[in-house]
Amino acid sequence: MIVAAFALLALAGICFMVRLFIGPSVVDRVIAVDGLLMVITCGILVEVASDDSVAGLDTVLVVALVAFVGTGVLARYVERRGA
Repeated sequence: MIVAAFALLALAGICFMVRLFIGPSVVDRVIAVDGLLMVITCGILVEVASDDSVAGLDTVLVVALVAFVGTGVLARYVERRGA
């Protein structure tokens, strides 16, 4: 089950990377970065769940906060830019 979760997360990560590199607009790239950070967060959570430890939860919290703040900053940039 864990292997299937990692496989689906890898597929989602690849899809977000494709959108990041060939996205026609800045908005597409911002959404791709946010989605990629969420895939990373979920990957760390799956690893924590498979190990039955709480060692990675601090990392998850930091990545989630960086994703939240980063998406807000990029959305503000796109709004001011007028894209």
